[in-house]
Amino acid sequence: MATASPIVSLNNVSKSYKRDSNVIPVLKNISFEIPEGEFLGLMGPSGSGKTTLLNLIAGIDRPSAGSLTVCGREVSALSETELARWRSNTVGFVFQFYNLLPVLTAFENVELPLLLTKLSKKERREHVELSLKVVGLEDRMHHYPKQLSGGQEQRVAIARAIVTDPSLIVADEPTGDLDKVSAEEILRLIGRLNTEYRKTIIMVTHDPRAAERAHKVRHLDKGELS
Repeated sequence: MATASPIVSLNNVSKSYKRDSNVIPVLKNISFEIPEGEFLGLMGPSGSGKTTLLNLIAGIDRPSAGSLTVCGREVSALSETELARWRSNTVGFVFQFYNLLPVLTAFENVELPLLLTKLSKKERREHVELSLKVVGLEDRMHHYPKQLSGGQEQRVAIARAIVTDPSLIVADEPTGDLDKVSAEEILRLIGRLNTEYRKTIIMVTHDPRAAERAHKVRHLDKGELS
C-alpha cells in the first residue's frame, strides 16, 4: 500500500521571541512530516510550544529558522499578501473560544471567509448551507451566537472552518471550553471531517480523551517534539 504524501513537512524549524534584549526560545530544531489525510494530536504542558507550532503550520506566524512546507508551498517564503491568500484557501481554523461575531447570525459568521472570494452571492449561500448541514445546524442558520449553546457555537465555528473546503484543519483546544457531552459531539464531528471528507487535521489538546481520537499523538515539551 502506497504511503500518503506529506501535506506538512518541517525541517529543523525553530522559533524564538525577543523580549527586550532577551531571546526566548520556544521551539527547537523540529523536523517531522504529516501525511495527507492524517489526524494528528499535539499534546504537552502549558508553555511547551503547542500553539506556536500550530500557528507556524497554519501560516499565522513565521519560523525563526528552518523550512516549513504545507500543501506544496514553502510557507515561510511567502509575502504577507501571498500568505493571507494561501491561508484563506488552504487552512481552516477552529479555536477554543469559537471567535464568532455576536452581531452576525450563524449563516453570516460562516459566510465571512467567502466574502474574500470571487463567488457569487448564490454560490456563497450554497457553500454556507452545505457547511451548516455537515455540522447538523442547518435549522439554526438564522440564530445569533447568544441563542446557541457552547457546543452549537463550536459547530458553527467548524462550519466556518470548512466553508472554503480547505485541505488542512488546525484545531487549538477545540473542546477546552465545553462540557463532556458537547465535547464528545465535537470530537465525533472532527473525526467525521477526517474520515468522510478526507481532511487532514492537527489538533492541540490537553485532554487525553480527545487525543485518543487522533491517529497519532506527538508530545511537545520545552520546545522539543517526541
